[in-house]
Amino acid sequence: KEIRNFSHSTLSTACIYLPSSHSPGKGESSLLRVACSPHRIELTPIGTEAKLVSPVLMNCVTLMSVSGMATGSDSVLEWNKQDKKRMLHAVYRVGDLDRTIKCYTECFGMKLLRKRDVPAEKYTNAFLGFGPEDKNFALELTYNYGVDKYEIGEGFGHFAIASEDVYKLAETIKSSSVCKITREPGPVKGGSTVIAFAQDPDGYMFELIQRGPTPEPLCQVMLRVGDLERSIKFYEKALGMRLLRKKDVPDYKYTIAMLGYDDEDKTTVIELTYNYGVTEYSKGNAYAQVAIGTNDVYKSAEAVELATKELGGKILRQPGPLPGINTKIASFVDPDGWKVVLVDHADFLKELQ
Repeated sequence: KEIRNFSHSTLSTACIYLPSSHSPGKGESSLLRVACSPHRIELTPIGTEAKLVSPVLMNCVTLMSVSGMATGSDSVLEWNKQDKKRMLHAVYRVGDLDRTIKCYTECFGMKLLRKRDVPAEKYTNAFLGFGPEDKNFALELTYNYGVDKYEIGEGFGHFAIASEDVYKLAETIKSSSVCKITREPGPVKGGSTVIAFAQDPDGYMFELIQRGPTPEPLCQVMLRVGDLERSIKFYEKALGMRLLRKKDVPDYKYTIAMLGYDDEDKTTVIELTYNYGVTEYSKGNAYAQVAIGTNDVYKSAEAVELATKELGGKILRQPGPLPGINTKIASFVDPDGWKVVLVDHADFLKELQ
């Protein structure tokens, strides 16, 4: 077969050149119009109204399946863009839960939102943030009984907190015995935004950003990636995120991209950082994942599957309810190995009741 005028973006119609040896006519070669749908395929000789059913149809089954996949893919990806996804929380491990809670509440001004102990599985969780979990992003801290130290690795970057007065916040942190300032407040190099950096007791970094009033002070999760363009495409396609801005800093040999579901001053965003020439990072065993709420875990997982086939990554858990609590989730890793958990938003809200 020779395919003519074949476009992957319009797979519903194509033309096939049919050699004389396969032509249903009188030994003549012909052009056939192929009309595909997910459930049927029709062949029409160009210039006639007759619809053919012939052995050549068997050779076109692959076209039918590709067509159905393409139209279905477009539908899934369009739905994914319209889905009301929301960043729910980041999950990571700490060596002393009470010490970290003290740091986040006394130094950063967060609230302890909830805490749960699971003796049967030998761990305790604490959720902290600046507002209720049904509206705000939170940090889920995990303490595993008897484990007091973790390796953060090179790939995880930082969380970020927006503050109306970074200088004052830095002074509060300096007066604490559990947190420390690692970069004094001041304008960012080459810009005017005032920032500082703080470090918690386990070594996790927090960027402090001077910003006006915001509904979401816990404003960033920064991760390092080995191929920025690939990662941008992945987060757009798999998670329906928007590229909010991109900045190249050649003097310091890095590029950043901000992705999320709303403007940076309104919601929590993912900051992806590419350092020139670095394609892999160690991840350690401290940082775990980000959870994202969705209206439909099953449809969201379809979009992720399409993205992983094209760009890399892997589905870790197919969509379905968790035993015991029936919250529907799915999980996957992106092309760099960063884990994301998709959570049914309605089920998540029930958990909070």
